[in-house]
Amino acid sequence: MNYARLAEGGRGAVMAALSGHAAGIAAPTSGSTGDPREVLVGRDALIASATATLDRLGGPGHWLLALPTDRIAGAMVIARAHVGGGDLIHHDHPRFTPASFAEAAAHVPAGRRYVSLVPTQVWRLLSDPRGADALATFDAVLVGGAAPGMALPAHAIETYGMTETSGGCVYDGRPLDGASIRIDDDGRILLAGPMLADGYADGDDSAFIHAGGERWLRTGDLGSVEAGSLTVMGRADDVILSGGVNVHPLAVEKALRAHGDIADAAVVGTPDAQWGERVVAVVVPAQGARLSLDELRSALALDRATLPTALAVVDSVPRTAAGKIDRYAARAIAARIIAEEAP
Repeated sequence: MNYARLAEGGRGAVMAALSGHAAGIAAPTSGSTGDPREVLVGRDALIASATATLDRLGGPGHWLLALPTDRIAGAMVIARAHVGGGDLIHHDHPRFTPASFAEAAAHVPAGRRYVSLVPTQVWRLLSDPRGADALATFDAVLVGGAAPGMALPAHAIETYGMTETSGGCVYDGRPLDGASIRIDDDGRILLAGPMLADGYADGDDSAFIHAGGERWLRTGDLGSVEAGSLTVMGRADDVILSGGVNVHPLAVEKALRAHGDIADAAVVGTPDAQWGERVVAVVVPAQGARLSLDELRSALALDRATLPTALAVVDSVPRTAAGKIDRYAARAIAARIIAEEAP
């Protein structure tokens, strides 16, 4: 079947799929946990996702495109604008800055105005008065992959999803219309709905399973559902096994970021002969702050078994282009700093 590749032109690929000239789009995964794979997202899935998003947001509107179109997040902005009949305004500056965002936002027509951003972009905008003012002019700001406890504007919507689900399919913990959530016996998040991709270009579709008469995507994330709301605990392969205890990095990172002397943080595991893995806090101090491991351990409201046993102070937490923590790089940094500080 013919799937138009985002890598060969995002806008053209999406329009070819929506017009029926292609069966769908071939979208690369983020590659944050390995080599990227191309996901085959069908035309019906694109339309179902776009329609469900517009319904959740309260109706069609005009969109500002400030994300790369060779990835699913940017491609879905194009799809939502087209399906809803709204204008699509491009952020055409080579660098994303508060000033360039404000300039592009000024060209979005009046009416309902939407934008989708990664956490790093939101942080930059909120750190600048001009960017914050421009951000406030939108009716909704979709933010995918925000760290727990991250400061977000009141009209921000935290989205959860992936390329295999045509982008976000859970908004503020609640699935979009048509989407379903299950938690597997091992704690994995399973997602279903009309926005699921057709499969992978390499033919290995083992991540898609059938249960209860429905097709599900078995994600690599751990989570829980309470009162119909999803809480994501992080990736299953990011769990740190220290002294026989499973430590979920997101919970520790949330506690670290709530500490007044910490501007940003990542938590990773490094090999340890005694414990199996050490829980290492990779932190960026707030301006003028001095950090010590003992003080942090005393201040964090966490079970003792999950507290960091090592501290790596850095200028910035490594992140991917999508704004997610680059845990491979963070582990390497943590291991190097610990080795340098060892007696």
